[in-house]
Amino acid sequence: MSEIVYNRIALLRAERGVTRRQLADALGVHYQTVGYLERGEYSPSLYLALRIAAHFEVPVEVVFSTTPFPRIGERTA
Repeated sequence: MSEIVYNRIALLRAERGVTRRQLADALGVHYQTVGYLERGEYSPSLYLALRIAAHFEVPVEVVFSTTPFPRIGERTA
């Protein structure tokens, strides 16, 4: 079983006009780490996931999921 963690980091960054570097600086990580997270090449620690959610002022479930997020405008059953 694969342990894929899906995220909406890029979407949240775009909505708020935040660059990868700005988010990385706010979190105290390298800007490339943000890119790895967004592409799903790296799963964050629980601590980092909670800090990302806190930065965007949303519940962690808004940012991360173990199932794919529906596409914007896609209807759910």
